[in-house]
Amino acid sequence: MVEIIIGAKNGRAAASASPVSAAPTVSRVRVDEGSDGQRLDNFLIKLLKGVPKTHVYRVIRSGEVRVNKGRAAADTRLSLGDEVRVPPVRTSEHAAGRSEEPPAPAREFPIVFEDEFLMAVDKPAGVAVHGGSGVSFGVIEQLRRARPEAKFLELVHRLDKETSGLLLIAKKRSALLALQEQFRQRETGKTYSALVLGAWPASKKVIDVALHKFLSPEGERRVRAVDAEDADGRRSITLVKVVQAYTAHTLLDVTIKTGRTHQIRVHLLHEGHAIVGDDKYGDFDANRALARGAAVPGLRFARMFLHARRLQFQHPASGEVIELHAPLPPECAALLQALTPRPAASVKTTIATP
Repeated sequence: MVEIIIGAKNGRAAASASPVSAAPTVSRVRVDEGSDGQRLDNFLIKLLKGVPKTHVYRVIRSGEVRVNKGRAAADTRLSLGDEVRVPPVRTSEHAAGRSEEPPAPAREFPIVFEDEFLMAVDKPAGVAVHGGSGVSFGVIEQLRRARPEAKFLELVHRLDKETSGLLLIAKKRSALLALQEQFRQRETGKTYSALVLGAWPASKKVIDVALHKFLSPEGERRVRAVDAEDADGRRSITLVKVVQAYTAHTLLDVTIKTGRTHQIRVHLLHEGHAIVGDDKYGDFDANRALARGAAVPGLRFARMFLHARRLQFQHPASGEVIELHAPLPPECAALLQALTPRPAASVKTTIATP
């Protein structure tokens, strides 16, 4: 028998004994801070790399997995110091770490806030938040590689690969659970800067349109706006405020009240104003003109203009309200500087009177 401490390296086994995958034998796994509060099934799936999930659930149901010598269900929450009995399983060589695929390169990202519970980074556009779906690695894998001493690093939420801005990462499982609950309950404030094509009407402040997620023929995630009565649609709400009007564009502050996939991109498109540089839902001719410098003389812009600039939440330990800001990336600021503002007289606004 071997004793393995799990959670010390983001759920990777840390022990002098050989990996579980090398020799199928019963192991006793001690839960540390990194896995405190995690479900048993997720704990085992992360531990037993290469073992099919169906097999993981089978051994749990059979009673071969024990927590503190007693049977446990898949949704059992583990606690610090628990002992988990893991039955003999054999993983693939690929999953045991003997594949030729290189590890994620170590990389730090601009830190906006950090303490012992969490960190907030300013993610660049073009970088995925995690590996998968044809992407070998993302922010979280690179951070773990750059910080091998970190006991726990997990994404609190997601940003599209093409979107830049504030991204929260938990450094303790207790912080992860508390922050994710805030996101689920919509108790956080998230504001994005978006530059769209055309003149956005200042009176259009709320978009309440259901969205339906589907796979394209190429197997890519796509989203479309649907009627509220559509059985596949999910209600989605976006708040919009005009920040600056230009002759052919409008800079918006966008706040989402629901967190659907591609919500901002599809909602703004539904209103007839695609986000500049959006390669999935945008105006492809306009995007190409900007990328090659034909739209704005002397300036090339080859990314999507969507930036998570503000994030507000309650600190998971102190309860203090934290409000973070990330300035526009230089390329976005340069594009705005090159655009011509629309004369104030041509911007229609409605001013409420007492």
